[in-house]
Amino acid sequence: MKPDIHPQYKEVVFQDVSCDFAFLTRSTLSSKETIKWEDGNEYPLIKVEVSSHSHPFYTGKQKMLDTSGRVDRFRKRYQK
Repeated sequence: MKPDIHPQYKEVVFQDVSCDFAFLTRSTLSSKETIKWEDGNEYPLIKVEVSSHSHPFYTGKQKMLDTSGRVDRFRKRYQK
């Protein structure tokens, strides 16, 4: 294999912003934000919208999104 062509694989923290759940894993993603983890070390922080703690398939709970304003704006814009 050619040297120095693969991305750096390091430990990062993924944080679900919808339910404030975070987990430490390894990834090639990087971030300028950092977080102090439970072991006292600083890790890059990657914020995600959905994880296994907030996804309806894994939790069994359905979230209702308020889209009425979006639908009304769409209808006003394209109604002719």
